[in-house]
Amino acid sequence: MRRGGHVVAVAVTDQAPIFELAVACEVFGVDRTDLVDPWYEMRLCASQPGALHTAAGLRLETTYGLDELTSADTVLVSACARPVQLAPPEPLLEALREAHQRGARIASICSGVYLLAAAGLLDGRPATTHWLYAPEFARRWPAVKLDPYVLYVDDGDVLTSAGTGAGIDLCLHIVELDHGTAVANAVARRMVVPPHRQGGQAQYVQPPARSTNGDVLGPVLDWARQHLDHPLTVADLASRAQLGQRTFVRRFAATTGTSPLRWLIAERVRLAQELLETTDEPIERIARHVGFGTPANLRQHFGRATSISPQAYRQVYRHRTRHHR
Repeated sequence: MRRGGHVVAVAVTDQAPIFELAVACEVFGVDRTDLVDPWYEMRLCASQPGALHTAAGLRLETTYGLDELTSADTVLVSACARPVQLAPPEPLLEALREAHQRGARIASICSGVYLLAAAGLLDGRPATTHWLYAPEFARRWPAVKLDPYVLYVDDGDVLTSAGTGAGIDLCLHIVELDHGTAVANAVARRMVVPPHRQGGQAQYVQPPARSTNGDVLGPVLDWARQHLDHPLTVADLASRAQLGQRTFVRRFAATTGTSPLRWLIAERVRLAQELLETTDEPIERIARHVGFGTPANLRQHFGRATSISPQAYRQVYRHRTRHHR
């Protein structure tokens, strides 16, 4: 590859998950000078001395270090192993601060956002990360305006993405920023991925399974799931549990972490997702079956929960279900 292109420095940390690191290599490290000349010049920069390995055990060797990282045009911090998340190498944090002060664009994939937060680059700024990390991250870094429902956040000179596949979305977005939509679409086609996915990561979040064995709410929740097509109220559920409404609401929040009405909406959306994936039932019938009554109500609650319409969800996931049968 001809030198002189935009330099993308990827911070390599020990025991890094391999997929997120490979995403950066695929988007920025493959010679695509037939699309844009010069293409990116990617450098894998060791964040610490000594041998580095991926989480899969592959040995990583690079001739680049933190000096090259601080002088890059774009610095990308990929997903990190848990020990690195909790105790990032201070030299790497200082290199991130220096690169940012110098005017570099800083980006993270998945848990790499922990390092950006630890370096102080996200205080008062919007950011995202994998939905599994969101509760802990919000507690550790309350000054960050965390949005756990989007695939990525572009805040100008600092960008962050959700987990795994969202790293592809972010990297293609960076290509689009630098070289335009046509080039980004061409790279996406070569990778056989969509150039832009609809919706946010909320559509991929699995509702938490709550253990209610031995609790009075267990049978009530099971009963409610079997009667979602009915116009259930808090009074109905409390009566079923043989509790007063105030006691029931307190017990419900302690058991499920949410309110009865929010739980009902989430369960109805979950059931709607299942029906959209596995049946050809019309939207009108699904809306009635899950208890939303009308297609308009279904679209409103479904879109609020997943950032995607029921029709678009069915188009993506119904096709996927058929493909894997």
